Amino acid sequence: MNRRRLLTYGIAVSGALALTLIGGWWQVDGPGAPETVSKRPLPLTEIAFQMTDTVGAKVGPGTLLGNPSMVFFGFTYCPDVCPTTLSDISDWLDVIGEEATDLNVVFITVDPERDTVPAMAEYVSYFHPAIQGWSGTVEETAKATEGFRASFEKVTLESGDYTMNHTASVFLFDAEGQFASTIDYHEPREFAVPKIRRVLTKAKETSL
Repeated sequence: MNRRRLLTYGIAVSGALALTLIGGWWQVDGPGAPETVSKRPLPLTEIAFQMTDTVGAKVGPGTLLGNPSMVFFGFTYCPDVCPTTLSDISDWLDVIGEEATDLNVVFITVDPERDTVPAMAEYVSYFHPAIQGWSGTVEETAKATEGFRASFEKVTLESGDYTMNHTASVFLFDAEGQFASTIDYHEPREFAVPKIRRVLTKAKETSL
């Protein structure tokens, strides 16, 4: 009798688990799943914002057209992700060599409150000379991150100070402003550099 009850209980549990799994599939991958929102960055020709570079010139997505571009969002007070990524970018550019002169490399701050034009100029000077620093208002920064499908958030610390959460990927665009690829945080050089070379090669082939 006990054995029969145990068997019945086991069948009931298995049935409930199966229904749960089916229900989960229906809501996540099946017909009942919500429509996925695309995270693919817009073409640069469809993004509109205006910022200032480290020499005081007005810049925006149109500034990047005509050459392949590599864009990264961050801030100068960033403790690890930003300096690490900018150091990685500097390393990739060193590996690429003279071809790096055909590439727009832009570091856009998500902390315009502290990252003034002089602050950005000093910060990027510690990295590869090809890296430009762009800063703008909070409103223009929001327009930029929306177009690139990036994100940023101001986070208050217990000390009363604040830090910024932000997307850590590097965005690659071809010379026509079409999104080409992303390079993830801490992506090995042997994967990152070929991605950059591909957009440079494409630009050369298109110009012939």
